[in-house]
Amino acid sequence: MNTELGGPALGRPTSYPDRYDPSLLFSMDRAATREALGIADRLPFSGVDIWTAHEITWLDRGGKPQIAIAEFRIGADSPSLVESKSMKLYLGSFAQERVRSPAELARTIEGDLASACGARVSVTLVPPGRTPHIAELPGESIDSLDVAIDVYQPAPDLLGGGYASVEEALHSALFRSTCPVTGQPDYADVLVRYRGPRIDRSALLKYLVSYRRHAAFHEACVERIFIDIAERCRPDRLTVYARFLRRGGIDINPFRSNFESAPKLNERTPRQ
Repeated sequence: MNTELGGPALGRPTSYPDRYDPSLLFSMDRAATREALGIADRLPFSGVDIWTAHEITWLDRGGKPQIAIAEFRIGADSPSLVESKSMKLYLGSFAQERVRSPAELARTIEGDLASACGARVSVTLVPPGRTPHIAELPGESIDSLDVAIDVYQPAPDLLGGGYASVEEALHSALFRSTCPVTGQPDYADVLVRYRGPRIDRSALLKYLVSYRRHAAFHEACVERIFIDIAERCRPDRLTVYARFLRRGGIDINPFRSNFESAPKLNERTPRQ
């Protein structure tokens, strides 16, 4: 773990190495945020963090630049996650590195990310020219609801609902939080799919918007949303999935569920 990067270098101007350097990766323990949620000992969900890296380039054996889009899948049960700026610097360090083949590059990245996260990581390199899958999140949008909002820090007390049992998927494109390192805004489309007592849609929208000035990493936001909905609304089944817009050429898409597997396709939303 690069502790120098994890200290004063994060959030400050830095150089961009262009030769392979796995020490640039900065891993962060998931336990601290999970302890605050009361789930450090046992996770009430399974899931994965799906990363898409749009700015990967390297040199082939003859020195000709190569490009690809990469997908990384990091299990939610991994002890650590990787800070996104360190990921950008690490991926950028391949720019002047000669690599025999895309398969070799994928194996190298898999090994380095597994070491940083403490668990197996899958890496897929998508060659240029392949059309990405683009689709809206499933279910109904709640963004057109006429609500008054004046709370901009997470407020689980806003959540509510009735007793009639339903099964539905709701989504919002109005989610915003901020990076705890740089203070930059992070925007996302958020899906809540559940079965159980009907969740008040206006209350859910207010709750999601309440993250607007909250400083937390993408993964922590999604896990907090999952826990708050689970505790306040008591659904029998629950999935929370967020598709964040890219920053620094990387988008991170955490998926948490207590009943379904992560999507096999890394489908980008139209905003992504």
